[in-house]
Amino acid sequence: MLLVVLAFAVFLLIGMPVAFAIGISGVLFFLQHPELPFTIPLQVTVSQTQNFALLAVPLFIMAGNYMNRSGITESLLNLASVATGHFKGGLAQISIVLSALMGGVSGSAIADAAMQSRILGEEMTKRGMSRGFTAGVISFTSLLTPLIPPGIGMILYGTIGQVSIGRMFAAGFAPALLLGIAMSIAVWYTSNKRGYPPERAKRASLAEVGSALRGGVWALLFPVILLVGLRMGIFTPSEIGAFAVLYALFIGFVVYRRLKTKSFIEALEISLADVGSAMFLISLSAIFSYGIVFERIPEVIASSLTSLTDNVQLVMVLIVLLVLVAGLFIDATVIIIMMTPIFLPAVRAMGGDPVHFGVVFIVAATIGNFTPPVGAAMFTVCSILRVSVGAYVRESLPLMIAIGLTTLLLIFVPELILLIPNLLFG
Repeated sequence: MLLVVLAFAVFLLIGMPVAFAIGISGVLFFLQHPELPFTIPLQVTVSQTQNFALLAVPLFIMAGNYMNRSGITESLLNLASVATGHFKGGLAQISIVLSALMGGVSGSAIADAAMQSRILGEEMTKRGMSRGFTAGVISFTSLLTPLIPPGIGMILYGTIGQVSIGRMFAAGFAPALLLGIAMSIAVWYTSNKRGYPPERAKRASLAEVGSALRGGVWALLFPVILLVGLRMGIFTPSEIGAFAVLYALFIGFVVYRRLKTKSFIEALEISLADVGSAMFLISLSAIFSYGIVFERIPEVIASSLTSLTDNVQLVMVLIVLLVLVAGLFIDATVIIIMMTPIFLPAVRAMGGDPVHFGVVFIVAATIGNFTPPVGAAMFTVCSILRVSVGAYVRESLPLMIAIGLTTLLLIFVPELILLIPNLLFG
């Protein structure tokens, strides 16, 4: 299996698309084991597309694309401005709130970072904020997006690890709030030190707050409806994905009336491309995962970790460090797909809660989107705002520290993650 991993690393270094790197290196495993039928790679690839639970992934991708074109983003931006525009570094604070609100719309950190770069990026620089600081804030605050239902990473983790997706959805709210507060403090500190101005001269009036809430209520209701539907047994995770598409179309055509035939077709085309790339990656990863299970790698890693310590929190710290290193080179989605079958059994064997571990694992995997050398969100933001990676990294240090300390808190105080899912699901 070591040869397979080395081949995967080499394929990535030479610039091969990730899906092909996973699939081809997985096939190498079968070349090493001629006793295994060579029809297995084809079988596991096709069978992965028949996983009914994964139907939620393309449906939520489609719902996110339609909601982004329904006019809901402008309403959420106004709500974020009313909530935090009066703080130091007003637009940077707005970016944090907007990322949290956008979680119920896109579920993707990269999509949120790209959207905010175009909406807020140039406006932040016009108010005197450095481009490196602007890029860092927009990139790192999008970490909140995958934690708010319906985060795609949570669906993948829950499906692969056989963990309740409803509990995963419920578990994301408190960590998102804590991370948002930590990043808000980091932004306030930097803004206060540099004299970055607030966006609003004074706190919003009750009338302005009420108007903003009315405009954003449809987006705010979306994650709540998802959780209530799952908790009451009205929907399965796959069925609620179909409901999400209908909900997005209702908002776009009926409520805001911003979704027209042209934008409907454009969103459908983008969704087809997104779904195709995501499912192709998931399908080919099944070949790689087969080798991991066949070689009993989860058991080997579990025994190795328990030989170092029997404290599950310390084991999670070690796993987070490994995931952060992997995130320097591998996309978050790939990490979740490849490493969930490796690390989750180890944590379970030590008595760890799979929901607690899942949220921490997703946070650690998503951080890779914001770090060099291959962070997708980082490159997206830096290219749009024309910022060097060096300036981006330097200006992002306060945010990195805030996120690191909050992640440690989430590891050692699992109740912060488990409180809401335990209240809702028992």
